[in-house]
Amino acid sequence: MNQPDLIDCDDVGEAIREGRALRPARVFRIRFAQDDLNFRTIEVPDPIPLGRQILGAAGLDAQRDYSLFAILDGGDFEDVRLDETFDLRAQGAERFVAFQTDREFKLMVNGNQVQWGKPAISGAVLYGLATPSEEEAVFLVVNGGTDREIARTELFDLTSPGVERFITAPRGPRTYRIIVNGREIEVAHKRQTFDDLVALAYPGTAPAPNVVYSITYSRAASTPHSGELGQGGFIEVKNGTRANVTCTVQS
Repeated sequence: MNQPDLIDCDDVGEAIREGRALRPARVFRIRFAQDDLNFRTIEVPDPIPLGRQILGAAGLDAQRDYSLFAILDGGDFEDVRLDETFDLRAQGAERFVAFQTDREFKLMVNGNQVQWGKPAISGAVLYGLATPSEEEAVFLVVNGGTDREIARTELFDLTSPGVERFITAPRGPRTYRIIVNGREIEVAHKRQTFDDLVALAYPGTAPAPNVVYSITYSRAASTPHSGELGQGGFIEVKNGTRANVTCTVQS
């Protein structure tokens, strides 16, 4: 049986954002951090590596009592056991973080004290602890300043001195910065229809019966994350979503 041609490297994060499968490759690129949460790129030679292979690719000794976690697309932590495999093709995770600590960290969520065994906590976990309503978000309390809204996908460092406090409160107006035909545009709605994107690409242009539009997009919040958008369709956007709108004049 003929083996598929191998490319030198495939990027797991790019595959996730493009909504595609990993390509056969000699190495696979992922993102890795330790307690400081400064992520760097590392490469593993197998799309289904052992946890200890990930640590080894990062230059760490797996014998030194590291805990390894995958950060899933929604922000949740998943324990990666060192002697078990983790399938990069199926899990939707490009970021991994290793902790070498037995400390417990304290934080307050809506007035309740929480003990946390890792020096970082994801926004997804905070939302799970705080259980805000649809109209609410989780905020970090900033003494003497403006409370900061926490995104579900962010990682929050708990190693700073003091006990961090988080609360639920009504969210402010939300906008999204997307790129249409190379121009950054701010939109107020997460759902953008075919007609919305045409109007953003060609503002002030009246519809003409002999003009046909086509749209390709990438980095969308909805699934698939990239592709072609048909007339009457829509996508859900996030900051950084890209759309390319072209028009053809038919004779």
